[in-house]
Amino acid sequence: MRVIAIKTLKAFYEQPAYQEAEQPLKTWYAEAKHATWRTPVDIKEKFSTMSILADNRVVFNIGGNKYRLVVKIHYNTGIVYIRFVGTHKQYDQIDEENI
Repeated sequence: MRVIAIKTLKAFYEQPAYQEAEQPLKTWYAEAKHATWRTPVDIKEKFSTMSILADNRVVFNIGGNKYRLVVKIHYNTGIVYIRFVGTHKQYDQIDEENI
């Protein structure tokens, strides 16, 4: 898969308060980059705790569920768009289906 935009992940984990998210986010990125997801079921095989939302959006639990990552996936083109990364508390304040 082609992940757009990795800079969003970097901007998050480079903040001093979120440095412990760096390795889990890099691990997720490495998995996503080499994946060939065609359906949400493909993702569920590797990330059993992920949640499927409307409009091809997926929520990943990162770092033992301390962080949340919301992406929008275009399965036909193999592109994953990062829509949000943050703490669980920050995630609770967004509308994940419209970001």
